[in-house]
Amino acid sequence: MAQIKNIDGLTIDQVRDLVDQGGKFVIFQYAISILVMTFRQSSDVYFIKPDESAVSKHIGFTILTLVMGWWGFPWGPIYSIGALVTNFSGGKDVTHEIMDQIAANYGNRIPGATNPANPYNLPNANPVNSSSTSANSGYNLPNQNNNSNSSGSNNYNIPT
Repeated sequence: MAQIKNIDGLTIDQVRDLVDQGGKFVIFQYAISILVMTFRQSSDVYFIKPDESAVSKHIGFTILTLVMGWWGFPWGPIYSIGALVTNFSGGKDVTHEIMDQIAANYGNRIPGATNPANPYNLPNANPVNSSSTSANSGYNLPNQNNNSNSSGSNNYNIPT
């Protein structure tokens, strides 16, 4: 299960407020090469608060790519450059996908919202329809009826 890092102790309402203020969810990339094989991977999701820099979150992935990513031919340099560009541009922004999943489980978008940058209604309450939010959601949302047999690599631990 993929984790969302840097949200410890935050509630859904606090996450929503921080996203309103400019916070975002991002994924960083890295590449590792061994001669003829190159692996391009993504990090867990990181929540970057409005007053934080993404540099402290991506520096490890960037250094790993600089040291280990170039050695595979031909994809090592290609994947390494792509990972470095992504990381230095702040990571791949997945805020909308995470917020859409939260909205699907904790409240729908507000029609005609006054703040188009954050048109979500996210009360700190139980999911809207917990029977329809099982294994298909891909996210490990609190108060969700998770099927212990469900699998997938895109599960996120979103706080209540």
